[in-house]
Amino acid sequence: MFDFVNAWYKRYFTDPQAALLVVLLLVSSLTIYYMGTMLTPLIAAVVIAYLLEGPVSKLERKVSRLVAVIAVFNLFLMFMVFLVLFLLPILSRQAKQFFQEVPNMINRGQELLMRLPEEYPSIISESSIKDIIFSLSGDISNAGQSVLSVSFASIPLIVIYLVLVPLMIFFFMKDKIIILEWMSRFLPSDRHLVTHLWEEMDGQIGNYIRGKVYEIIIVGVAAYIVFKFFGLNYASLLAIVVGLSVLIPYIGAATVTIPVALVGFFQWGLGTDFTWLMITYFGLQFLDGNVLVPILFSDAVNIHAVAIIAAILVFGGLWGFWGVFFAIPLATLVKALINVWPTYAEEEPEAQV
Repeated sequence: MFDFVNAWYKRYFTDPQAALLVVLLLVSSLTIYYMGTMLTPLIAAVVIAYLLEGPVSKLERKVSRLVAVIAVFNLFLMFMVFLVLFLLPILSRQAKQFFQEVPNMINRGQELLMRLPEEYPSIISESSIKDIIFSLSGDISNAGQSVLSVSFASIPLIVIYLVLVPLMIFFFMKDKIIILEWMSRFLPSDRHLVTHLWEEMDGQIGNYIRGKVYEIIIVGVAAYIVFKFFGLNYASLLAIVVGLSVLIPYIGAATVTIPVALVGFFQWGLGTDFTWLMITYFGLQFLDGNVLVPILFSDAVNIHAVAIIAAILVFGGLWGFWGVFFAIPLATLVKALINVWPTYAEEEPEAQV
């Protein structure tokens, strides 16, 4: 047994570069695990700056980097102003209307549930339906209180994000080379394995993140057009939710179908409008998964569906929402790590004659 473990260790961990990589991964993981909450604005700024680096690099071919950074950063600020001053009030108003409508939805849902014991007395009892209604009412009430408490508690956090994060984004883009040179001082001069790992990840993760941003915008706008065409209530709110659902592959699309179907059902019932809405909505999801995603991610990560779901479960369990958000990039890191990890096969003993 000891010989087997010793051989396994020599095969995978004798390279000094592998030891350096293990140290970096451990330090990064422990930092995020224990200090992730307080470093969230910093991490958000790094991610957005990395996302904006693509257009900056393209613009840098024609003008200086400072001019390119200022131009891209101003476009980013204009987009944020649009979100805060125009889109956010609409979403806030629709969310308020939705929560005001929730009691009516609950009452109508209770009426529908209470009919089930009359129609199927041998399968469903009235007491079980009352237990279900009581449980759902408590869950919805707790969810509403949680949303309100989070809304009030997050006001200082929103101010931090609106002020500090844009400043950090600007300086991360402007002083990218200086920051990278400063960080490299703490690494050994011979770090070819880390460099190889980063080069393998950089293109794939960059394409993935930018592709996801495009997918969110396209799917969200298409969903808004569909909902608005049918006259569905809370069209803007539901369109934003549908757009953001693409961040969580497979699970997001299935989950977001529930509020769309519920709003449509309580607005029209099981009528023609509801049927056509769901047919069009499922058509949108089909086009997203079978047309849009292959176009946007043809050069991005190629990971099996089971690996993606496993990454969502593992990293979501470790780091919550941010773990789910970065599940595929983290899965890409694991895949790249497996590809570049040095291995040494044991030399076979020469056969004696």
